[in-house]
Amino acid sequence: MKSYKIILIVAFSFWIQSCNKDFLKPKPLSFFAPENVYVDKAGFESGLVTVRKDLKNDFYLEFNPLNADISSTDAGVIYWAANWDAVTPSTGTYLPYLPLFGRIYGYIKNTNVIISRIDDITWDNQGDRNAILSEALFYRSYWYYRLVHSYGDVPWSGEEVSGAKLDFQTYSKWAILKKIQSDLEFAADNLPANGPKYRPSKYAALQLLSKIYMENLEFDKAIEAASAIINGPFGLMDHRFGSEASNSYRNVIWDLHRPENKALSENTEGIFILYDRNEAPEGAKLKSFAMRNFTPAWWHSGVKDSEGKRGTLDKFPDGKNTPEYDSLGRGNPNITTVPWFNYDLWRDGSYTWENTPDLRRAGGNWINTKDLKYNNPASVDYGKPIDANNFNNLTDSLQYLFPFPWYKIKFPEPPGYTGHPFGGYGDYYVYRLGETYLIRAEAYYWKGQLDLAAADINAVRTRAHASPITSAEVTLDYIFDERARELYIEEMRHTEMVRVSLILAKQNKDGYNEASFSDHNWYYDRVMAHNQFFQLGIMGNNIITIKPHNVFWPIDVKVITANTKAVINQNKGYTGSETNEAPVEVIP
Repeated sequence: MKSYKIILIVAFSFWIQSCNKDFLKPKPLSFFAPENVYVDKAGFESGLVTVRKDLKNDFYLEFNPLNADISSTDAGVIYWAANWDAVTPSTGTYLPYLPLFGRIYGYIKNTNVIISRIDDITWDNQGDRNAILSEALFYRSYWYYRLVHSYGDVPWSGEEVSGAKLDFQTYSKWAILKKIQSDLEFAADNLPANGPKYRPSKYAALQLLSKIYMENLEFDKAIEAASAIINGPFGLMDHRFGSEASNSYRNVIWDLHRPENKALSENTEGIFILYDRNEAPEGAKLKSFAMRNFTPAWWHSGVKDSEGKRGTLDKFPDGKNTPEYDSLGRGNPNITTVPWFNYDLWRDGSYTWENTPDLRRAGGNWINTKDLKYNNPASVDYGKPIDANNFNNLTDSLQYLFPFPWYKIKFPEPPGYTGHPFGGYGDYYVYRLGETYLIRAEAYYWKGQLDLAAADINAVRTRAHASPITSAEVTLDYIFDERARELYIEEMRHTEMVRVSLILAKQNKDGYNEASFSDHNWYYDRVMAHNQFFQLGIMGNNIITIKPHNVFWPIDVKVITANTKAVINQNKGYTGSETNEAPVEVIP
């Protein structure tokens, strides 16, 4: 099933991987070539298995695109690689700002093979044909949605490419959004309403479609799409359930985010879920790496006690993991949350982060700095909270000591595991109902129906035991505050912030417009308003800086220069953009 990929390589894959010309040598068709695979329904279903697995790469493993998407927002940074002046078309960082472009086109290529060949056979049942086509269209739309909000105007590839192609053109993001809106409308009409949650349903299509409707300024359609989900077979989970329901120390928010609970039939909140199970065969599973990506390096030798000695241990002298190491994991961290997210976001009237009734910041759901203790039995401070004043530099706390939402991050390793605990197997939400309410609230906001927006925000807040808000408190910033509280480590936050920035610019609203987008945009203004690390600009020896044009990421120069028969545009603000041509405005 994987072998056929070798035959059908989009030019982007060639450019990213190497400059040799081996791909020009003719090769015999393998048994798994498309001509031999896509001959019946079973063959097309096998192609969808690959397409579904592609999506997991967005959320799993270390330095994944989810990390990259969070790293340049109001909520967090990869503090030791947050100098955006160093992110250029030829130089990236640890995160996949450059390679993601080529990877996504590889995923799109896999969907295009299915889409292009769907009518190469005679279908006994048109419903089967339309459902398979719709699933491929959903995934292609998902990837183009990610592309246009990461890279702006990009090439459109809407059909199977069976050889080297060197004349890709840049298409307007608006042309692409219009096209994937149409594709998703077809998908929503033809995908099943029910079925396993690891496959996209009509409701998953409606969730993505509602965002695209807003971006295309069709707010009534966005409300209609979100309402179809809210009024469908879903409900916010407001009672205890699942594997730890009897543990009185926990609460429903904890239950909602246990990896083993996400796909339970009794969980009525999940809309579209990625399955990742320890019992799955090799090659069909990845690991979350959540406890590596999102927690501090509390175990590190740099965590000093009051005598300047090592205060914490990952392993005992006999090589066995300490209990704390097995429980909390080997944090790197690849994302450090900012003080605004950790503390300021939870202020509400007389409440602070310390006494808020909001379960999403409750002590049982978060690990606060006072909860992280010295665990080295040889330390004079054994059992006491870790004290950053003992570190060589206070800025080391960016790596070693900060609070984190444990309920989102705890992905235990499998029983009997003795290696480094990075974060084990577990299911991930792609879409759930909590976000749907906030999508509809945003659509109501754009229409000026603030009372209805407040009602939807309050549905999410009430479930979390947070205080309800009034219509007078509804702003775009408040909606994104609520998205941060509800969806951190779930949503692609940069993607969603760029989407809203484009809506404002398209409407010439609040001083934003499309002509000056790379110089003045809501995304940058909000990042600078809340991300204290970017405000400071330097922390210790680390330069932490961002500029308005970083709203879009640079396109790898190798992709541009290899496209010798046409022009692929570079984003404004990066070297090479001076040779840009007007993007194509209509997709044939």
